[in-house]
Amino acid sequence: MSVSEGSVRGVLAANLKRVRAQRGLSLSELSRRAGVGKATLSQLESGGGNPTLETVFGLSRILGVPISDLVDGRPSSELTVVRAADVEAFSGEGVDLRPLRRIESGDSVFEVYDQQVRAGGTQDSGGHVGTEHTIVQAGRLGVRVNGCETELGPGDYVGFDASLPHAYTALGGEPVRSVLLLHQRAEQPLHLAQRRQVAAPRPGH
Repeated sequence: MSVSEGSVRGVLAANLKRVRAQRGLSLSELSRRAGVGKATLSQLESGGGNPTLETVFGLSRILGVPISDLVDGRPSSELTVVRAADVEAFSGEGVDLRPLRRIESGDSVFEVYDQQVRAGGTQDSGGHVGTEHTIVQAGRLGVRVNGCETELGPGDYVGFDASLPHAYTALGGEPVRSVLLLHQRAEQPLHLAQRRQVAAPRPGH
């Protein structure tokens, strides 16, 4: 079965090829830096495989681009409507994340996601560029940032420096629905990639 250019796999395939070429990286070199198998990367660039949340976040860090540069293929317009049924989710250890919108303003990039933490699930992150903002819509969310823990309910908000180690956990045996907003400076990702060329970071969102 062919992969349409508008599907999440098709968009990721086209964007990954483009950004890798812009960085002058071979598949082997990107595989080494990102800690992702060369065969897996080849599959992703062919529009196949099963791209996980950890893989996409890891590639965005190594390539030095916002996540939306890899997964967003929608043109901007005065009115942007994103239907839930039209957006596939990237799944991680405990989270399903659907990219909704990338917004550029001045030297800032904002990425908006519909985030669901699965019941009993935990999503760990070793840290990434930018500032992370989460607003809980339903359920009880446990948040750990650099060893500090808090609990959020519907309507509650948390924001923190996303470069710190952090984790989300669904509490109470129910899934958590939330809106995730990532904010970073447009030039920030490339600087991070330049600093981490030798050692690949721990996977995670």
